[in-house]
Amino acid sequence: MKLVLATSNQGKVKELAAMLKDMDFEVVSARDYPGFPEVEEDGDTFKANAIKKARAAAQFTGELSLADDSGLEVDALNGAPGVYSARFAGEPKDDAANNRKLLKLMENVPPARRTGRFRCVIAIARPDGEIYTVDGTCEGIILEELKGDGGFGYDPLFYVPAYQKTFAELDLAEKNTISHRGKALEKAVAILKRLYVGQEG
Repeated sequence: MKLVLATSNQGKVKELAAMLKDMDFEVVSARDYPGFPEVEEDGDTFKANAIKKARAAAQFTGELSLADDSGLEVDALNGAPGVYSARFAGEPKDDAANNRKLLKLMENVPPARRTGRFRCVIAIARPDGEIYTVDGTCEGIILEELKGDGGFGYDPLFYVPAYQKTFAELDLAEKNTISHRGKALEKAVAILKRLYVGQEG
């Protein structure tokens, strides 16, 4: 049974596929379907964007589809960049430019106020239109310089005190255990198991 990941972000595809490897799904990317339209993420919440992407993928492919929308919420910036995380520095999406902008905005913020979190909402859409959503968060500290070369996005600036590492310094298995996406996917897997068992009989 196929599960379509409604994302063109290969970093996300790699993480999600790794987390789903123990299930009997053939995990494919929406990019594997020629003509799959770019879905405009114009929702004002992570949930709205995740639902829109998952629904579009399910309708286009006729398969069970999963989409996530996630981003960084920085307390000192009143929750920014939030839903604008991927395009924080403008178009086109550019991780390095986003990190530079974040560092600039946080220049004079003292260590005690550099708190923030990654938040993720996952939507699962069935071709019949049924939608399920779950979410997850991971708390951390925004560093004053990049550390680590793994991951993607804001990972080199997001420090997890319990591990004394940034997301970019954690190996993928460690990151998936504690990350916002890992926590949300754990809940999503429970739903997928229920749906899968239901469809099998």
